[in-house]
Amino acid sequence: MSLHACAPSAASRRRLLALASFGLAAWLLAACAAPPGLGDNPQELPTASDETDARRRARTRLALATGYYENGQHTVALDEQKKALQADPNFGDAYNLGGLIYMALGDQALAQSHFQRAIALNPRDGDALHNLGWLQCQQGQLAAANQSFERALAVPTYPGRARTLMAQGVCEARAGNLARAEAALMRSYELDAGNPVTAFNLSQLLYQRGDYTRAQFYVRRLNNSELANAESLWLGIRVERRLNNRQAMEQLASQLRRRFPQSRELLAYERGAFDD
Repeated sequence: MSLHACAPSAASRRRLLALASFGLAAWLLAACAAPPGLGDNPQELPTASDETDARRRARTRLALATGYYENGQHTVALDEQKKALQADPNFGDAYNLGGLIYMALGDQALAQSHFQRAIALNPRDGDALHNLGWLQCQQGQLAAANQSFERALAVPTYPGRARTLMAQGVCEARAGNLARAEAALMRSYELDAGNPVTAFNLSQLLYQRGDYTRAQFYVRRLNNSELANAESLWLGIRVERRLNNRQAMEQLASQLRRRFPQSRELLAYERGAFDD
Protein backbone atom coordinates (compact mmCIF):
# COMPACT_ATOMS: atom_id res chain seq x y z
CA MET A 1 0.00 0.00 0.00
CA SER A 2 1.43 3.29 -1.08
CA LEU A 3 3.02 5.66 1.38
CA HIS A 4 1.36 8.38 -0.68
CA ALA A 5 -2.15 7.10 0.04
CA CYS A 6 -3.01 9.88 2.52
CA ALA A 7 -5.68 10.70 1.79
CA PRO A 8 -5.91 7.42 -0.11
CA SER A 9 -6.57 7.26 -3.82
CA ALA A 10 -9.47 5.25 -5.20
CA ALA A 11 -7.17 2.28 -5.79
CA SER A 12 -5.75 2.54 -2.29
CA ARG A 13 -9.22 2.73 -0.81
CA ARG A 14 -10.20 -0.45 -2.60
CA ARG A 15 -7.18 -2.16 -1.09
CA LEU A 16 -8.44 -1.20 2.36
CA LEU A 17 -11.10 -3.87 1.89
CA ALA A 18 -8.42 -6.45 2.53
CA LEU A 19 -8.00 -5.24 6.11
CA ALA A 20 -9.85 -7.11 8.81
CA SER A 21 -11.12 -3.86 10.29
CA PHE A 22 -10.77 -0.11 10.13
CA GLY A 23 -8.47 -0.14 13.18
CA LEU A 24 -6.43 3.03 13.12
CA ALA A 25 -3.06 1.82 14.38
CA ALA A 26 -2.57 -0.57 11.47
CA TRP A 27 -4.23 1.68 8.92
CA LEU A 28 -2.21 4.77 9.74
CA LEU A 29 1.02 2.82 9.42
CA ALA A 30 0.10 0.77 6.36
CA ALA A 31 -2.06 3.16 4.39
CA CYS A 32 -1.73 6.55 5.95
CA ALA A 33 1.84 6.88 7.14
CA ALA A 34 2.94 10.36 6.21
CA PRO A 35 5.34 10.20 3.24
CA PRO A 36 8.57 12.19 3.02
CA GLY A 37 7.96 15.90 3.00
CA LEU A 38 8.76 18.67 0.56
CA GLY A 39 12.34 19.34 1.60
CA ASP A 40 14.77 20.34 4.29
CA ASN A 41 14.78 24.13 3.96
CA PRO A 42 12.07 25.74 6.11
CA GLN A 43 12.29 28.99 4.13
CA GLU A 44 11.55 27.83 0.59
CA LEU A 45 10.48 24.83 -1.45
CA PRO A 46 13.36 23.05 -3.17
CA THR A 47 13.39 22.28 -6.87
CA ALA A 48 15.49 19.87 -8.93
CA SER A 49 18.18 22.49 -9.53
CA ASP A 50 18.75 22.81 -5.77
CA GLU A 51 19.73 19.17 -5.35
CA THR A 52 23.35 18.12 -5.00
CA ASP A 53 24.68 14.87 -6.40
CA ALA A 54 24.71 13.49 -2.87
CA ARG A 55 21.04 14.37 -2.40
CA ARG A 56 20.11 12.74 -5.70
CA ARG A 57 21.92 9.56 -4.69
CA ALA A 58 20.19 9.65 -1.32
CA ARG A 59 16.79 10.14 -2.95
CA THR A 60 17.37 7.10 -5.16
CA ARG A 61 18.19 5.01 -2.09
CA LEU A 62 15.16 6.41 -0.30
CA ALA A 63 12.90 5.38 -3.19
CA LEU A 64 14.21 1.84 -2.85
CA ALA A 65 13.71 1.94 0.92
CA THR A 66 10.14 3.15 0.45
CA GLY A 67 9.37 0.29 -1.91
CA TYR A 68 10.69 -2.28 0.54
CA TYR A 69 8.78 -0.63 3.39
CA GLU A 70 5.55 -0.77 1.41
CA ASN A 71 6.11 -4.49 0.79
CA GLY A 72 6.64 -5.18 4.49
CA GLN A 73 10.37 -5.89 4.04
CA HIS A 74 11.31 -3.68 6.94
CA THR A 75 14.87 -4.90 7.57
CA VAL A 76 15.81 -4.45 3.90
CA ALA A 77 14.06 -1.07 3.90
CA LEU A 78 16.08 -0.02 6.92
CA ASP A 79 19.33 -0.98 5.19
CA GLU A 80 18.45 1.17 2.18
CA GLN A 81 17.37 4.02 4.45
CA LYS A 82 20.76 3.89 6.16
CA LYS A 83 22.48 4.04 2.77
CA ALA A 84 20.42 7.12 1.94
CA LEU A 85 21.73 8.80 5.08
CA GLN A 86 25.28 7.69 4.30
CA ALA A 87 24.95 9.52 0.99
CA ASP A 88 23.42 12.60 2.62
CA PRO A 89 23.41 12.75 6.45
CA ASN A 90 21.13 15.81 6.42
CA PHE A 91 18.33 14.26 4.36
CA GLY A 92 15.27 14.83 6.54
CA ASP A 93 13.01 12.68 4.38
CA ALA A 94 15.21 9.67 5.12
CA TYR A 95 14.86 10.26 8.86
CA ASN A 96 11.08 10.46 8.49
CA LEU A 97 10.96 7.12 6.67
CA GLY A 98 13.38 5.67 9.22
CA GLY A 99 10.91 6.59 11.94
CA LEU A 100 8.13 4.76 10.11
CA ILE A 101 10.32 1.69 9.68
CA TYR A 102 11.24 1.62 13.36
CA MET A 103 7.56 2.03 14.28
CA ALA A 104 6.78 -1.00 12.14
CA LEU A 105 9.60 -2.89 13.87
CA GLY A 106 8.24 -1.93 17.30
CA ASP A 107 11.17 0.26 18.38
CA GLN A 108 9.39 3.39 19.55
CA ALA A 109 12.47 5.09 20.98
CA LEU A 110 14.37 4.95 17.69
CA ALA A 111 11.24 5.92 15.78
CA GLN A 112 10.82 9.01 17.94
CA SER A 113 14.45 10.03 17.58
CA HIS A 114 14.22 9.75 13.79
CA PHE A 115 11.05 11.85 13.59
CA GLN A 116 12.59 14.45 15.86
CA ARG A 117 15.71 14.58 13.70
CA ALA A 118 13.57 15.09 10.59
CA ILE A 119 11.76 17.95 12.35
CA ALA A 120 15.02 19.49 13.51
CA LEU A 121 16.19 19.55 9.90
CA ASN A 122 12.89 21.04 8.73
CA PRO A 123 10.52 22.46 11.37
CA ARG A 124 7.82 22.73 8.67
CA ASP A 125 7.86 19.01 7.85
CA GLY A 126 4.16 18.36 8.44
CA ASP A 127 4.54 14.68 7.60
CA ALA A 128 7.17 14.08 10.27
CA LEU A 129 5.15 16.14 12.76
CA HIS A 130 2.10 14.02 12.00
CA ASN A 131 4.05 10.80 12.45
CA LEU A 132 5.57 11.99 15.71
CA GLY A 133 2.11 12.98 16.95
CA TRP A 134 0.69 9.55 16.13
CA LEU A 135 3.61 7.85 17.89
CA GLN A 136 3.07 10.04 20.95
CA CYS A 137 -0.63 9.17 20.86
CA GLN A 138 0.28 5.47 20.82
CA GLN A 139 2.43 6.09 23.88
CA GLY A 140 -0.41 7.82 25.72
CA GLN A 141 1.24 11.24 25.56
CA LEU A 142 -1.90 13.16 24.62
CA ALA A 143 -0.65 16.68 25.29
CA ALA A 144 2.54 16.12 23.30
CA ALA A 145 0.59 14.44 20.49
CA ASN A 146 -1.81 17.35 20.22
CA GLN A 147 1.09 19.77 20.09
CA SER A 148 2.67 17.82 17.22
CA PHE A 149 -0.64 17.58 15.36
CA GLU A 150 -1.30 21.30 15.76
CA ARG A 151 2.19 22.15 14.51
CA ALA A 152 1.54 20.03 11.41
CA LEU A 153 -1.83 21.68 10.83
CA ALA A 154 -0.24 25.13 11.14
CA VAL A 155 2.06 24.54 8.15
CA PRO A 156 0.39 26.46 5.28
CA THR A 157 1.64 24.10 2.56
CA TYR A 158 0.89 20.87 4.44
CA PRO A 159 -1.39 18.68 2.27
CA GLY A 160 -2.25 16.08 4.91
CA ARG A 161 -4.65 18.08 7.07
CA ALA A 162 -7.50 15.57 6.77
CA ARG A 163 -5.24 12.71 7.81
CA THR A 164 -3.84 14.60 10.79
CA LEU A 165 -7.28 15.71 11.99
CA MET A 166 -8.44 12.10 11.75
CA ALA A 167 -5.50 10.90 13.85
CA GLN A 168 -6.06 13.71 16.33
CA GLY A 169 -9.73 12.77 16.64
CA VAL A 170 -8.92 9.13 17.27
CA CYS A 171 -6.33 10.11 19.85
CA GLU A 172 -8.81 12.35 21.67
CA ALA A 173 -11.43 9.61 21.64
CA ARG A 174 -9.00 7.15 23.19
CA ALA A 175 -8.37 9.66 25.96
CA GLY A 176 -12.12 10.02 26.55
CA ASN A 177 -12.31 13.57 25.21
CA LEU A 178 -15.34 12.82 23.06
CA ALA A 179 -16.39 16.39 22.24
CA ARG A 180 -12.91 17.31 21.01
CA ALA A 181 -12.67 14.00 19.19
CA GLU A 182 -15.92 14.69 17.36
CA ALA A 183 -14.81 18.19 16.39
CA ALA A 184 -11.54 16.90 14.90
CA LEU A 185 -13.21 14.02 13.05
CA MET A 186 -15.89 16.33 11.66
CA ARG A 187 -13.23 18.69 10.32
CA SER A 188 -11.41 15.73 8.78
CA TYR A 189 -14.63 14.48 7.19
CA GLU A 190 -15.35 17.91 5.73
CA LEU A 191 -11.94 17.87 4.05
CA ASP A 192 -12.17 14.26 2.81
CA ALA A 193 -15.64 12.76 2.96
CA GLY A 194 -14.47 9.72 1.04
CA ASN A 195 -12.03 8.52 3.70
CA PRO A 196 -13.56 5.30 5.13
CA VAL A 197 -11.51 5.40 8.33
CA THR A 198 -12.78 8.87 9.20
CA ALA A 199 -16.36 7.92 8.37
CA PHE A 200 -16.21 4.77 10.46
CA ASN A 201 -14.61 6.39 13.49
CA LEU A 202 -16.95 9.38 13.37
CA SER A 203 -19.98 7.12 13.18
CA GLN A 204 -18.66 4.90 15.96
CA LEU A 205 -18.04 7.91 18.17
CA LEU A 206 -21.56 9.24 17.58
CA TYR A 207 -22.96 5.79 18.34
CA GLN A 208 -21.05 5.71 21.62
CA ARG A 209 -22.43 9.13 22.49
CA GLY A 210 -25.99 7.96 21.79
CA ASP A 211 -26.41 10.21 18.74
CA TYR A 212 -27.83 7.38 16.62
CA THR A 213 -29.42 9.45 13.88
CA ARG A 214 -26.19 11.20 13.01
CA ALA A 215 -24.25 7.96 13.35
CA GLN A 216 -26.67 6.42 10.87
CA PHE A 217 -25.93 9.13 8.29
CA TYR A 218 -22.19 8.47 8.22
CA VAL A 219 -22.22 4.69 8.49
CA ARG A 220 -24.93 4.38 5.83
CA ARG A 221 -22.83 6.36 3.38
CA LEU A 222 -19.92 4.07 4.11
CA ASN A 223 -21.95 0.87 3.87
CA ASN A 224 -23.48 2.01 0.59
CA SER A 225 -20.01 2.29 -0.92
CA GLU A 226 -17.54 -0.32 -2.13
CA LEU A 227 -15.52 0.24 1.04
CA ALA A 228 -17.97 -1.41 3.43
CA ASN A 229 -16.45 -4.25 5.42
CA ALA A 230 -17.52 -6.53 8.25
CA GLU A 231 -16.82 -3.95 10.93
CA SER A 232 -18.74 -1.15 9.24
CA LEU A 233 -21.70 -3.45 8.50
CA TRP A 234 -21.76 -4.57 12.12
CA LEU A 235 -21.75 -0.96 13.31
CA GLY A 236 -24.56 -0.22 10.86
CA ILE A 237 -26.59 -3.12 12.26
CA ARG A 238 -26.24 -1.84 15.80
CA VAL A 239 -27.13 1.71 14.76
CA GLU A 240 -30.27 0.56 12.93
CA ARG A 241 -31.23 -1.60 15.91
CA ARG A 242 -31.06 1.44 18.20
CA LEU A 243 -33.32 3.30 15.79
CA ASN A 244 -35.75 0.34 15.57
CA ASN A 245 -35.21 -0.01 11.81
CA ARG A 246 -35.73 -3.74 11.59
CA GLN A 247 -35.75 -3.94 7.80
CA ALA A 248 -32.51 -2.00 7.39
CA MET A 249 -30.94 -4.07 10.14
CA GLU A 250 -31.85 -7.34 8.41
CA GLN A 251 -30.55 -6.08 5.05
CA LEU A 252 -27.20 -5.28 6.58
CA ALA A 253 -27.13 -8.63 8.36
CA SER A 254 -27.78 -10.36 5.04
CA GLN A 255 -24.81 -8.55 3.51
CA LEU A 256 -22.65 -9.46 6.48
CA ARG A 257 -23.61 -13.12 6.20
CA ARG A 258 -23.08 -13.25 2.44
CA ARG A 259 -19.84 -11.30 2.18
CA PHE A 260 -18.10 -12.09 5.46
CA PRO A 261 -19.34 -15.53 6.58
CA GLN A 262 -16.26 -16.21 8.73
CA SER A 263 -16.12 -12.84 10.45
CA ARG A 264 -16.25 -12.32 14.19
CA GLU A 265 -18.88 -9.64 13.53
CA LEU A 266 -21.24 -12.24 12.08
CA LEU A 267 -20.63 -14.48 15.08
CA ALA A 268 -21.46 -11.55 17.37
CA TYR A 269 -24.66 -10.89 15.41
CA GLU A 270 -25.75 -14.50 15.61
CA ARG A 271 -25.10 -14.52 19.38
CA GLY A 272 -27.11 -11.32 19.75
CA ALA A 273 -24.07 -9.64 21.32
CA PHE A 274 -25.10 -6.15 20.25
CA ASP A 275 -23.68 -4.36 23.26
CA ASP A 276 -20.35 -6.19 23.62
